[in-house]
Amino acid sequence: MSPRHILILGGTTEARELAAALAAHPGVRVTTSLAGRVSRPGAVEGEVRVGGFGGAQGLADWLRAEHVDFLVDATHPFAESITANAVRAARSTAVPAVVLRRPGWHAGPGDRWHDAGSLDEAAALLPGLGHRVLLTTGRLGLAAFAHLTDLHFVVRSVEPPEPPMPPHTEVLLARGPFTPAAETALLRDHRIDVLVTKDSGAHATAAKLTAARVRALPVVLVRRPPLPEGADAVPDTAGVLERLGLSAG
Repeated sequence: MSPRHILILGGTTEARELAAALAAHPGVRVTTSLAGRVSRPGAVEGEVRVGGFGGAQGLADWLRAEHVDFLVDATHPFAESITANAVRAARSTAVPAVVLRRPGWHAGPGDRWHDAGSLDEAAALLPGLGHRVLLTTGRLGLAAFAHLTDLHFVVRSVEPPEPPMPPHTEVLLARGPFTPAAETALLRDHRIDVLVTKDSGAHATAAKLTAARVRALPVVLVRRPPLPEGADAVPDTAGVLERLGLSAG
């Protein structure tokens, strides 16, 4: 009997954890697909492919050609178009699919969070909140802040950000996990008075929220896009394994 072929749309910590868990099961062939936007991705168990599929139709063709039995979208919570394509491809091929989405962050006592529905909304809030901004929304989308010529930005990302970007910008290239102590020091040393981030929900980058709370700084949190209608979502690797009828180890 051929092994069950499971395709993971990856790039997240959860995707790597899931690939490792699946690779440990006999009779399972696991392939992780990476978009190729990060030059040095972490090691991944099983087979790896790099690059896009060419939209929902291209992914559907790949699912058929490679005899995929189960599809897991474990991409970033803000990879909206990839998730939409995955849901459409799964439906058109009748391949069972699940979206692996870690829970979002939740404000606690002492947090000064401001909700934004997009990067443009986040940019509109900034002039009334502070003058020195730590921006951790990734290397794409800085154009939304480029018109804010009176503010100073410290942009942190894994890869160099793409222009256009604000005229007064420092770039910090760094990859998490980060500690609360290090994040507090960064906010202090760069005299940050407002933080802008996306609701990724990642543990590796949550320390900045703790640091902002300690320093009583406002945080502009960009909401996640909604999942496509009818998408089957689980919060963790265990949820995917349960859908597959596999043990967690």
